[in-house]
Amino acid sequence: MINAGELRKGLTFEWDGDVWEVIDFQHVKPGKGAAFVRSKIKSVLTGAIRDTTFNPSEKFEKVVIENKEMQYLYSDGELYYFMDQESYEQIPLEKDMVEDALNFIKENDMATINFYKGKAFRVTPPNFVELEVTQTEPGVKGDTSSGGSKPATVETGFTLNVPLFINTGDMIRIDTRDGEYMSRV
Repeated sequence: MINAGELRKGLTFEWDGDVWEVIDFQHVKPGKGAAFVRSKIKSVLTGAIRDTTFNPSEKFEKVVIENKEMQYLYSDGELYYFMDQESYEQIPLEKDMVEDALNFIKENDMATINFYKGKAFRVTPPNFVELEVTQTEPGVKGDTSSGGSKPATVETGFTLNVPLFINTGDMIRIDTRDGEYMSRV
């Protein structure tokens, strides 16, 4: 058990029939009245974000989230299959759970899967990936003084803005946390 006064970023706990992760928190001690903890929490199962306040003495059940590095194998159209590298066990996941991660991973790539009580709830791609540009307009010569950008589609189907000097066939590095171009590889 933990109390609200011990809340920290990244901590997971059970409250109000759901599992929550602390995104942000602030201990407040007003001049009058009792102290309280103002926090922003996110449901790890549904993704809902809530702003709430707690009495510092409120108690919560601490929750352990298991993270596993797994390899994305293939999709059969409805389910997406990932394999545990240690036990070689394959698990099928629904599209809505892997949809965001599929922008940055292709078959045989590694991803981190979060489990709560043995049930997968989130797929996270590596922070940085290298993908090939499959379609982009050619840059116009002399149009580089402004440091402009243009849309480009990578091999997973994800579209992002890249500098004008990037061409079809180039390998680029992408930061998956915000979907931004980082560099040419």
